[in-house]
Amino acid sequence: MPQFIHLADSRKIKHIGRVGILAAKTKMQTVRGVYCTPVCRDVYRTHQWLRVLKRTGVKSIHAIQFRLPPSALVWIGSYNKEHIPVTASEAARIFDRHEDGLGLEINVPHTVPRSFISRTYLPNQVFGWRYYPLAKNKKPFCGCRYCNSGQINAYRFMTEPLVNRFQVKAETEE
Repeated sequence: MPQFIHLADSRKIKHIGRVGILAAKTKMQTVRGVYCTPVCRDVYRTHQWLRVLKRTGVKSIHAIQFRLPPSALVWIGSYNKEHIPVTASEAARIFDRHEDGLGLEINVPHTVPRSFISRTYLPNQVFGWRYYPLAKNKKPFCGCRYCNSGQINAYRFMTEPLVNRFQVKAETEE
């Protein structure tokens, strides 16, 4: 049976332990599901989504490891592209044989029952990428104030200069 990892807020672990991982609304508007990645030899690829999820304001993220029947239907694809329906065992094989696997995600289109969960643990909180998989040492894709508002150190990436409101007021008075 293929094993998968779902990353969740540490505050929800007790609830997940009681009822399982509930299917939530996803980017694919037609399907509710549970996002996950297969367990593979490369720990970084398995936990690649951790830093992206931490950018939403969650302080600590737990990993929930669960098993799915090999014939269970799942959706696999890159986070910003179309997903294709495959079986769980085939999705794990695709993920393992993919060149780098960064940005790949699997969506289980149903709730994962409590009986399928094998363990929960607290992984290292610095695994993964923040903006997109190949963003290391590159600026974000857009430097406008709208796209960067609220981000940590966003002023470094903005192409529009920040205007000092006191300086503007002094120029208008002259």
